[in-house]
Amino acid sequence: MIKKLPNSQIEINISISWDVWKGYLDKAAEEISKEINIPGFRPGKAPRNIVEQKVGKNIILNKAAEKAVQKSYADFITKEKIESLGAPEVELKEIAEGKDLEYSAKVSVMPEIKLDEKYKKEIKKINEDFKKRNISIDDAEIQLELEKLANTRAKLITVRREAQKGDAVEIDFEVTVAGVPIEGGSSKKHPLVIGKGVFIPGFEDNLIGMPEGGEKSFELSFPAEYHQKDLAGKMAKFSVKMNLVQERQIPEINNEFAKSLGKFETLEAVKKNMREGLEHEQKHKLEEEKRTKYLDKIIDNLIVDLPKILVQSEIEKMIAEFEYQVQSMGMSLDDYLGKISAKGGSASGGKTKADLKKDWQPQAIKRVKSALALKEIAKVDEIKADSKEIEEEMNKTLQYYKNMGDIEKKIDTGRLYNYVKGNLENEKVFERLEKL
Repeated sequence: MIKKLPNSQIEINISISWDVWKGYLDKAAEEISKEINIPGFRPGKAPRNIVEQKVGKNIILNKAAEKAVQKSYADFITKEKIESLGAPEVELKEIAEGKDLEYSAKVSVMPEIKLDEKYKKEIKKINEDFKKRNISIDDAEIQLELEKLANTRAKLITVRREAQKGDAVEIDFEVTVAGVPIEGGSSKKHPLVIGKGVFIPGFEDNLIGMPEGGEKSFELSFPAEYHQKDLAGKMAKFSVKMNLVQERQIPEINNEFAKSLGKFETLEAVKKNMREGLEHEQKHKLEEEKRTKYLDKIIDNLIVDLPKILVQSEIEKMIAEFEYQVQSMGMSLDDYLGKISAKGGSASGGKTKADLKKDWQPQAIKRVKSALALKEIAKVDEIKADSKEIEEEMNKTLQYYKNMGDIEKKIDTGRLYNYVKGNLENEKVFERLEKL
């Protein structure tokens, strides 16, 4: 018997006859005997009556019941073709010799999905809107990118003059508030380009006119909206020593500059390459924006009772992805959370993973709904990725990890297959939506 519960859970009530589940008693006794020492017998070889004398009948009955429930539950789920999620919550009614074994099992299942066909009208409107948008890169954008590139290739020439706006300098500094050094408020040989606005307003202006070896103290107020709330609006004293002044000689943007980049003969060739790159970037952004709008409208027309386990699993996945990103920056997640909390002036001592899980729940719900909606559209519209496509993508992934030693051996090819299949089918769904 199957009873539907809220949050896409079901309750199953099953009865196992004594004639069936008593067959697990010997196996239960054998497993128990492997875990205890029974003089005169090797582990797992003691007869059931000897094991029963050692541990008591109830221990064997409970173990046998556990094994019988595991088998009957798995058989039932398979027979009824139930897409269960996670382990069931099992409640046994009575375990007694000679009696049938009755139990109930609550488990989350893949939810029923209803997608109103009205979403297609919304998708058409989105497509019409995006058709009106033209990708265009004007000359001013190209010039700005060229200037940024030229700035990255500036030559630094040490000069014996006072620092000017635009110079690269190296300074020692210390910041105090009411005579007390602030946390993280000092640095030695700190590199800085005057005028970039990296420090609080007024700091870099005070460096102008300082010669190499010069020292200076001045007072400034931290901005009222400063990210460290304990410093916001407070007056601070800045003590600075100028160690080095270097003039930044930015190359002239011409054909010679183009040739210095290595693969271009003329400035026009550089501009053409930049324009193509910016157009590709803009096209990608528009596509991402369009797909986000697709999903928003689809979710608006989606009726689904989400299982909590799917949302929790998605949050854990998001945390793992974020932790990987943080570790790639050379930090632990706990250290990172401590730092961003300090910047935000947290009085509680910092954010935790629990805080992230709470903050990210709405996003996790949206991600789960999006995945289910795309899967439902693929099912209804019979959109499938063929095995050849899947194998080609899998081979690309495996090739990427081929030279990374043991990592390739640890890849679960079954999970990789499902992951690649899902991605390919999602892409096909988006392509179908773009044609509406």
